[in-house]
Order: sequence, then structure tokens, then C-alpha cells
Amino acid sequence: MSVLTPPLTFCGLPAGLPGPGCRAAVLGVPYDAGVHPFRVGSRQGPAAVRAQSGLMRRFHVSRGDFDVLRRLGAVDCGDVAVVAGRVEPSFANIEAAAGLILDAGAVPVAIGGDGSVSLPLMRAAGRRHPGMVVLHVDAHTDAYAEDEGDVPFNPATQFTHAAAEGIIDVARSWHVGIRGFTYVGGVRARTEGLGFRVVTTEELVGRGFAQTMAEFRDGAAGRPVYLCWDMDIFDPSVAPGVCTPSWGGLTAREGIELMRALGGLDIVAMDFNTVSPPQDVNGMAAALCGHMMMEAMLVLCAQMGLAGG
Repeated sequence: MSVLTPPLTFCGLPAGLPGPGCRAAVLGVPYDAGVHPFRVGSRQGPAAVRAQSGLMRRFHVSRGDFDVLRRLGAVDCGDVAVVAGRVEPSFANIEAAAGLILDAGAVPVAIGGDGSVSLPLMRAAGRRHPGMVVLHVDAHTDAYAEDEGDVPFNPATQFTHAAAEGIIDVARSWHVGIRGFTYVGGVRARTEGLGFRVVTTEELVGRGFAQTMAEFRDGAAGRPVYLCWDMDIFDPSVAPGVCTPSWGGLTAREGIELMRALGGLDIVAMDFNTVSPPQDVNGMAAALCGHMMMEAMLVLCAQMGLAGG
């Protein structure tokens, strides 16, 4: 396993592995399975998000007048050494890299890559945090059945594998924001049949973000949480450069509101995935992804008691 230092770090963070006092570490995972019919390119996501992060600022005018990244002692660990489409060696390296961060006492903040990268990241976190639950924010459940003769690990099956491997508490895990048309029928029924809770975009908006997340928080019951944030939760009008766009998604403001509703959770690892630069317009999806990472790290500051003063 090796981690490659990128030419540009996220938001100017120091490059390197987490040391004493580091509570969060950015990790690029430039992997995609290469199975999408024509939207291949999320392997370039980490570089694009880092490039757009040059526009980010570290102080938030209304949610904490402090340097968020410095308060967390954050570092950028660089990119995992992977080869797109090569599942076994790439997944092994991803899991090992995330394990180094977790063993150092920091929260991995991973940038994908397509959604398949969540599986090795969940393996690393779940093996160190028994009873871990998942909050998967996405337009799609990614809990599909494997197609006979198809590649067994792809960005539509990572939660099928996570459930089968027993690395998460399926009964307390949620898929939030599911919407739109699908290639096959029965997607929701299959996902619920595995034990997951499914909340559609319509249900999320109708019930309200705060109330929905309060219910998730009650169900999680203090368990460690893995946050998986797929950028296609957003409408393509604000995040055009994603692997599988689906109309009717969240606005930028709604996505930020949803992230801020995650207070009170014990988030132990997270990933942001499916930014696909070849399809992006003016770096919109990449820039929004960087902002969502900063919002998530504000949540971490509050979770760790670092938001005061």
C-alpha cells in the first residue's frame, strides 16, 4: 500500500500522514470501476475537488469564527495508489490507507472516485468500530443485485456487499434522498429486503431535514456512523459533473441544511464521491463537493467539542 502526495492539497492543508493532535485527514481515492456506459471520469474527482478548494475559506461567518481545518489539526494524506478497474489491489490499498488514518485516531474524509470506493472504506471503519451504522445520502441505493457474469464490485453494489459481509448494522442504516428512474424495478423493495431503511427525496423534503435526521439519530442510538455522501444527491443544475445525474435533487442550500442536521452523531469516517470532472461545468460539482467537506468538518468540530471559543 502506498499513498501518493498530490501536487495540490485540499484547501492548503499540510501534506502527510496524521500525527498527534490530528482529528481529521483528507484522503483522495482516484478510483472508478469503469463500468458506466459513457460517464467515466470520477477517478479524476480528487484532483478536481482539490483544485476547486483553492476558492475555499476556513472561517464561517455564522457557524464558528475559527479556522475549521486548523481546529481539527487536519492534514491531506494524498491519494491512494490505485489502478482504475483493478478491484482487488485497489480495494486492498484503499482499506489499508483508511486504516492508517483510523489507527492514528483521526476521521478519514475521503474524496472519490465512484461509489464503489465506499466499500473498502467501510471495511476499514467497520472492523475498527463494531456496530457501525451507515447514513448513505444519494439519489440511488447502490444496493443492487449483482448481474450474472458482471463485475461483482461496482458502484451499484457496495451496500449489498457491506450487508453481506456484516461490516455494518444494516437494521439501523439508512439510504436518504433516493429518487428518479431506475434501470430495473424493485430497487426499493430489494434494499429494504436487505434490512436497510429507505427515505426518498419526496419523503425527506416532506418530513423535513431536521425531523428526518432526528429520527435517524434516535435509531442510531449512539453507534459509530459512517457518512457516505454521493454528490448526485444534488440536482444536476447545481452539480452537473456527477456519474449518474438524476433530476429533482436538492439545491445547494438544501444540501447544506441537510448536512447541518447531522449534529449529535458519532461520525467515525466519511466519503464524498462521484464527482466526474469530464462532465462537470466550470467545476461546479467539484467546488460544491469541497464546500460540503468543509460543512462536514464543521459538524466534526461540534461533535468533538472543538467548536467553542
